[in-house]
Amino acid sequence: MKTIVLTNQKGGVAKTTTAYALAAGLRNKGFSVLIVDADPQGNLTYTAGNEENKQTLYEVLKGNCSVHEAMRNTHPLDTAMSILSVGLQGTAADMELTGQVAREYKLREALEQVAKDYDYCVIDTAPTLGLLTLNALTAADRVIIPLNLEVYSLQGMEQLSGFIENVRKYTNKDLSISGLLITKYNERLNISQALIDNVGQAAKNMNTRVFNTKIRESVAVKEAQLLRGDIYTEAPKATATLDYMAFVDEFLSMEG
Repeated sequence: MKTIVLTNQKGGVAKTTTAYALAAGLRNKGFSVLIVDADPQGNLTYTAGNEENKQTLYEVLKGNCSVHEAMRNTHPLDTAMSILSVGLQGTAADMELTGQVAREYKLREALEQVAKDYDYCVIDTAPTLGLLTLNALTAADRVIIPLNLEVYSLQGMEQLSGFIENVRKYTNKDLSISGLLITKYNERLNISQALIDNVGQAAKNMNTRVFNTKIRESVAVKEAQLLRGDIYTEAPKATATLDYMAFVDEFLSMEG
């Protein structure tokens, strides 16, 4: 199982949307996929058609239940894609898991129990650099960083880069950055064109690349979220849908 983390400490960059689009896109390609919603806000869990229950990833991390007990299908008839959600109680992870031995490896250990059951694991993280994000990056093979073309979105890149380097140094030396993905793209805005070079420089500083595919801004994304479905099903002809299909193809071509 290959594990991919979507992360950015800046909110509003379509991180959750991209995580679900990547997971559903891989499923549509015939792969079995496990989604991990490591964001206590639970937006991905909601969009994927699930409600929180008592058996969550948080309880797995605390040792109160098994990973198999906390997992469920994203939809009753969709056996190719499962979800594991941290739940709202995950907000207490930084405090309640303090003092536990090897607490940054808890998610990796949990995922090892189901690694033979899935081709890919896609992890969505909160817009913070806390313990849950540390666990996600420690468990990952690759990280994808969605960002939009705004100054604030680029400001945190240096701090995020430092966080990833610390993960490589201390908990996951094999972690690699697949690339930066530009989202909510509007080529008609002058600022979009002006900041593209900045994104390229940020990627260079992080020793990675910018995905060729750009995800265009589209109301279809919000409509799919409202309908609690993936964008391929709810809006198959939307510009963002076509972009996400191209992104999944580009990602797979990089995987070889």
